[in-house]
Amino acid sequence: MKFNKIMGLAALSLGILTLAGCSKLTKENYDQLKIGMELTELEDVIGSADKCNETMGAQSCTWGDDSKNIQVKLVAGKAVFFSHKGLE
Repeated sequence: MKFNKIMGLAALSLGILTLAGCSKLTKENYDQLKIGMELTELEDVIGSADKCNETMGAQSCTWGDDSKNIQVKLVAGKAVFFSHKGLE
């Protein structure tokens, strides 16, 4: 019985580590982004934004951190500018 619990925990840990390593922040996904996409469409490709700020009707969203990220500017809910850093 103990062996089954240990094996179950090991499988669960491996699954969590595998999912954590599956980042959507890739150059391939970045290349799928298109001008005019809405935030929900962007999130379908690169996941949920880590932070979004809104100023005077324009929204700026960032996925990732200082070393690896995708930044998107949206106006009237549509993407108008993309940039990336640290993607391979």
